[in-house]
Amino acid sequence: MIVDLLQGGEPGAACCSGVKNLKGMAATTDDRRTACNCVKAAANRYTNLKDDAAQALASKCGVAMDVPVSKTINCDS
Repeated sequence: MIVDLLQGGEPGAACCSGVKNLKGMAATTDDRRTACNCVKAAANRYTNLKDDAAQALASKCGVAMDVPVSKTINCDS
């Protein structure tokens, strides 16, 4: 489960599939900004989320991601 990963575990196939789908949907700057805000809002729902684990998610799934995963990212920059 993706929440397990973001609390320090390893990503599963479904989690990595979601990361790949997100990358595919974030083609334009506006798409990336929208995805960033969505991911940030989701991240802030989990108090045990480890920011370093969140930031490593894409690379653990073998995806070069243009959308940062962080609770504190400024999605407008």
